[in-house]
Amino acid sequence: MFPLGGVLFPGMPLRLRVFEPRYRTMVADCLEGTPEFGVVLIERGNEVGGGDVRTDVGTVARIVEAGRYDDGRWALATVGVRRVRVRRWLADEPYPRAELEDWPQEGDAPSAEERRTVTGAFRRLLALAAEMGAPGPPATVELADEPAVAVYQMAAGAPLGPADGHVVLGSASLAEQWRRLGELMVDQAELLEARVAMAEGDDGFETP
Repeated sequence: MFPLGGVLFPGMPLRLRVFEPRYRTMVADCLEGTPEFGVVLIERGNEVGGGDVRTDVGTVARIVEAGRYDDGRWALATVGVRRVRVRRWLADEPYPRAELEDWPQEGDAPSAEERRTVTGAFRRLLALAAEMGAPGPPATVELADEPAVAVYQMAAGAPLGPADGHVVLGSASLAEQWRRLGELMVDQAELLEARVAMAEGDDGFETP
């Protein structure tokens, strides 16, 4: 297991530079066997040194490219392959480990109307973020036709925090993932709109 300060979604890429000794060992073990490891969000604490509090929902990452530096560090290119739940955490030696169970998306897909609404909120949010100079994909980015894929594309591309991303990943059904993501993006868009309005209204003078 690799607890991180961000959320990995199935189908999305993740690049890592691995320098901590225990995770160097983990990578070597993975490459000798199945080149996969679990990624979960750290709720409290740091990525380095242990002692963190971790979530129990995550994503299995598959290593698709690995390069090792002379000093033992690793550079990894990985991709999320499936959502999982932690059944039980095991000892952290020689590195964090857990018993996992697959947790596929369940339930019906959102309606066509809801898909249009949420997709529109996504593009509006990206446009606002670009207006503020924030990095991210363009508002015209192409999304998959498959709702199970598109919801993770939007969750990964939207300017949301890790806690918001985990809400989407941890929502039980596919329809709930779409609904929660839509709510989070609308809230974030309203916040960005307020910031844009404040910036445009700042003329450099104070009102007496």
